[in-house]
Amino acid sequence: MTFRAGWNFLMTPGPTNIPDRVLRAMARPALEYAGPDFMELSIGVHEDLKRIFQTTAEVFIYSANGHGAWEAALCNTLSPGDTVLVPETGQFSNSWSLMAESLGIISQYMPADWRHGVDPAVVEETLRADTGHKIKAVLMVHTDTATAITSDVAAVRKAIDAASHPALFMVDTIASLVTTDYRMDEWGVDVTIAACQKGLMMAPGLSFTAASDKAREVGKSTTMPRNYWNWQTRRGAVHYTWYCGTGPVNSIFGLRESLDMIFEETLLGAQARHQRLADAVRAAVGAWDSAGSFELNALVSDQRANGVTTILIDEAMKVSELHTLCRDKFNVSLGYGLGKLKGKCFRIGHMGHVNEPMVLGALGSVEAAFAMLGIKHGKGGVQAAVDSLAQAC
Repeated sequence: MTFRAGWNFLMTPGPTNIPDRVLRAMARPALEYAGPDFMELSIGVHEDLKRIFQTTAEVFIYSANGHGAWEAALCNTLSPGDTVLVPETGQFSNSWSLMAESLGIISQYMPADWRHGVDPAVVEETLRADTGHKIKAVLMVHTDTATAITSDVAAVRKAIDAASHPALFMVDTIASLVTTDYRMDEWGVDVTIAACQKGLMMAPGLSFTAASDKAREVGKSTTMPRNYWNWQTRRGAVHYTWYCGTGPVNSIFGLRESLDMIFEETLLGAQARHQRLADAVRAAVGAWDSAGSFELNALVSDQRANGVTTILIDEAMKVSELHTLCRDKFNVSLGYGLGKLKGKCFRIGHMGHVNEPMVLGALGSVEAAFAMLGIKHGKGGVQAAVDSLAQAC
């Protein structure tokens, strides 16, 4: 085993760093699940998640990762044989589409190049052509962590409305929640999907769906088999039913602490911090590319994600060597390329419990690794990041 001194700089786009406050909150004895103390804690967490989603809709908590929330959204609103429209933005739009198909749903996939966000004009055109309203839902990934692309949720909602189409609008915010502006009610989203291990700074294991009145009403007539995921039975006077069994008590303690930390910083403050860090990383990439072969994957500046940066590399570069050296020599963990980008990029995560010194340390380690591996690159990436932060702070 390789010895690694100091703290690990976890610069992956999930799971992300877990604050000590959250870890301490989780490290406590079990609580009487049916007692008033846990019920008060749980109800408060459900209500405060609405503030994060910026919604009055019901929020449901699952002991599952984000894929579980995907399935919950699908099986609570759709029936086998229904059609969904899925705009491609990267690996996770593809995975959600495949999950829909595995449930007997027909996925009408809108192919794209993995370098641009969702095109609202194409969504509108496709929905206008669907005069029989076969499409029952539009499934959109707000930020795809593979491509580091963030799409415009409000613009897609306007496209759906312009087409006068009744399809439900579902948005995956797993990689965007807290890092990026998101307004479920104002933007007319029917179902929001999220998970806890990214911007919410939690240990993996919880995911969420927020469901509008329209979505829950549609769900009353769907024929998709479901039990654990069922919105219709996850409410009532008996709190046990809110989790379809024993709830994840210690995770709820951790989530309570995480929410408190976000509210202390303020949601706008957290979003602004993520923007500063993202801009600093992109400034470093710009410096590296001045004498090398690096490129931001997201081509449109307004579509570049606040939580992760995907950096395309020269095909001759062995990205696995960069990952290994950063991990073993500098104790810095970077993200790998996924799907079509496997072996063609590396990713730097800057979401969750991350600050300026952590980003600068990670960038410095990457630059040192470039030099050690003989990778041609422009000098001054760290200085460019410092300059960016100095202007923003």
